[in-house]
Amino acid sequence: MRAHRISLQDIATLAGVTKMTVSRYLRTPDRVSPETGAKIAQIIEEINYIPNRAPEMLLSSKSYTLGVLIPSFKNQIFADLLSGIEAATKEGRYQTLIANYNYDKQTEEEQIINLLSYNIDGIILSEKDHTLRAVKYLRAAQIPIVEVMDTQGSCLDMQVGFNNFSAGYDMTRTLLDQGRKRVIYFGSQDDRRDEFRYRGYCQAMEERGGTGDRVNPKAISSQKLGAAMLASALERFPDLDAIFCTNDDLALGALLHCQRHGIAVPGRIAIAGFHGLDISREMYPTMASVITPRYAIGYTAAELLLKKISDSRFSADSVDLSYQIFMGETI
Repeated sequence: MRAHRISLQDIATLAGVTKMTVSRYLRTPDRVSPETGAKIAQIIEEINYIPNRAPEMLLSSKSYTLGVLIPSFKNQIFADLLSGIEAATKEGRYQTLIANYNYDKQTEEEQIINLLSYNIDGIILSEKDHTLRAVKYLRAAQIPIVEVMDTQGSCLDMQVGFNNFSAGYDMTRTLLDQGRKRVIYFGSQDDRRDEFRYRGYCQAMEERGGTGDRVNPKAISSQKLGAAMLASALERFPDLDAIFCTNDDLALGALLHCQRHGIAVPGRIAIAGFHGLDISREMYPTMASVITPRYAIGYTAAELLLKKISDSRFSADSVDLSYQIFMGETI
């Protein structure tokens, strides 16, 4: 048989106050005298009381919950993003419901509908290319929406991130400015962000009279995949002297492949990654990369949601937090 759940009345009896006073303390502690608050807090700690928020959520128009959708639990990029989101929500009473869609639009649609069923107050999306049905459900929910990691083009409500086209262009120009002639682009999932980076790369190559070539396995990135992609690229493009990878996982894999096979970096091949993961800067040689502010993006996205939840007139539209080109020792 299920044990008796501690109630507000139990706490009130033990503290010698009314049930209403305990309820007031839990909702607005500053409206209870310090002495009474200290007494209630002590009782709560002694009996390990956990508030049941379900009744409050049913009576209130707010659930004090935000939905967050990310494409992968395995990717460090989104771990940093989630860390920023959690930091912003920690100060308030908000919790997060997190779902993964494995870079699949149909799965994203299903997860969006699932999150909306929990009466969330706002949602953070890691993608801007959604199914029509997903967009219809999001519009019908009439809740604040923030799309992250990309600031190009229109958005459903608000967006926070950086310009992937410009980042791809700038890193390619950096490689070309270092005297590289045959730069090959390494993609992965062929998602919207990856495509814009590739377009930026192509423009930079065309401006220097070159052509854009891409190795694009349409698979989830890993160091193992990066190593295999470089081995394949060396066969297809024997004159390549630089690679620009859509993320650091691929770049690190390529670097390890070079080290195992005695290929000089950056002497024979220059390598550049994307996102600037901590591990890429701990490697020797340190990896050149586009450093992106994932934590700040997550924090800002959650902050914007909370502001709009509290004031429906608030609007931020697009927030570009930019990026940095880190030269490292591989170019």
